[in-house]
Amino acid sequence: MSTIAPRDAQWREELRKSRTTKERTAIPRAKMPELDPAYRVTCSEEVNQGLSQGQAILEATRCLDCPDPQCVTGCPVSINIPGFIKNIERRNFAEAAVVLKETSALPAVCGRVCPQERQCESKCIYNKMRKPPVAIGNLERFAADTERLSGNSALPPRMAANGIKIAVVGSGPASLSFAGDMARRGYEVHVFEALHEIGGVLKYGIPEFRLPNEVVDVEIRALEVMGVKFMVDCVVGKTLSYDDLLNRGFRGMFVASGAGLPRFMGIPGENFVGVMSSNEYLTRVNLMGAGRPGWATPVIRGKRVAVIGGGNTAMDSCRTARRMGAEEVYIVYRRSEAEMPARVEEVHHAKQEGITFLTLHNPVEYLADENGRVRSMRLQRMELGEPDESGRRSPVPVEGDIVEVAVDEVIVSVGVSPNPLIPNSIDGLEVTRRGTLAVNDETLRTSLPAVYAGGDIVRGGATVILAMGDGRKAAAAMAEAIEKGDSKKD
Repeated sequence: MSTIAPRDAQWREELRKSRTTKERTAIPRAKMPELDPAYRVTCSEEVNQGLSQGQAILEATRCLDCPDPQCVTGCPVSINIPGFIKNIERRNFAEAAVVLKETSALPAVCGRVCPQERQCESKCIYNKMRKPPVAIGNLERFAADTERLSGNSALPPRMAANGIKIAVVGSGPASLSFAGDMARRGYEVHVFEALHEIGGVLKYGIPEFRLPNEVVDVEIRALEVMGVKFMVDCVVGKTLSYDDLLNRGFRGMFVASGAGLPRFMGIPGENFVGVMSSNEYLTRVNLMGAGRPGWATPVIRGKRVAVIGGGNTAMDSCRTARRMGAEEVYIVYRRSEAEMPARVEEVHHAKQEGITFLTLHNPVEYLADENGRVRSMRLQRMELGEPDESGRRSPVPVEGDIVEVAVDEVIVSVGVSPNPLIPNSIDGLEVTRRGTLAVNDETLRTSLPAVYAGGDIVRGGATVILAMGDGRKAAAAMAEAIEKGDSKKD
């Protein structure tokens, strides 16, 4: 039962009486402490240092405990936001963590990397007052971190084991969210990961200065304690086939194998040495230890690096290049900064770290030296025209305005496509023209009755929290189908 249920009406009333609405709204939003930019570019330490206990309690006090909390409607996993925040205000941090775990398998992760400003915080009533919203994400991180550092991690309640085996393909946020929900329902969940570590994009795609691996590992260990079984170095579709899983007694499958196939722009020079995808670059550094003592994984260490794109992955790539010793790093983006899909915080941090933003520029060609290594890029200057189907103004070339910029490494971050392995290895799976798996919008069920899918393999590229929302939705739908006995029917 939620901690803001009627049984807690008395303490809620006490909190309301402790401060008036006017007093609460007069409190300034807490500022997240950060490492100094000059220091943090020399290491992989986490930039955001977390709110102190005093900051968190005061920030929680800003929450007005709205009768109809719209912040919850902005959360893809429907976290009981007032419930956990009000527990922080009354200094019951352990209970705040319990409330988070009612719906989220990865609260410490979400508190760090979710775009709260576009989701829960965008629905906060403070926006109507033209004041900064309650720092929901920072408070979520505080509650999860406080529990983790206390060493007394509580597990959510679980139903009795029902003996039904479920297979999960991939171990990213959608998979972990799905696995947690199914384990709570009593299912025996087996997660199959193609790489040598669990975590998917949380490990290979997001640098430790934004999301420490230790934080991800703690969340994974909690799932293991709940009974979730993990298998690494297992490529479903190669190591094990769909039929193999059926023969081993699995009643359902959730496919969340992500979108790890990088896109390029198709311009001259993309095959030169020194031009690579952000997927390759970040995987080498984050997951395979490139650049760290004792690791043999090679990686190019450019001195003048260009990152093509304007999303969070582009920001991760340019900031990583800075930490890998680059003296000059450019973000090249064909629209203006206002149209960038990256989080405002990530753009701010990149600028603090000395990244040069070449907005309204688009690469049209890369040039190489006599050894075939990239030496410069030719950029077409752009201007904004009419809005496209996404609502953003379309970039239009400025005729004849092309500049050449010297670079010795280019990291392309212009999007990804789903890995075709799963769609091509399971007969009967319907695939869209974009290569994503076709699913029922309400249940996330594929064209095969026992197979569900979510995350980037369906969306083609999305945020961690949207992927987690897919995991929760698919778990609820699959469990209902199995309990009704129609998991094998069309």
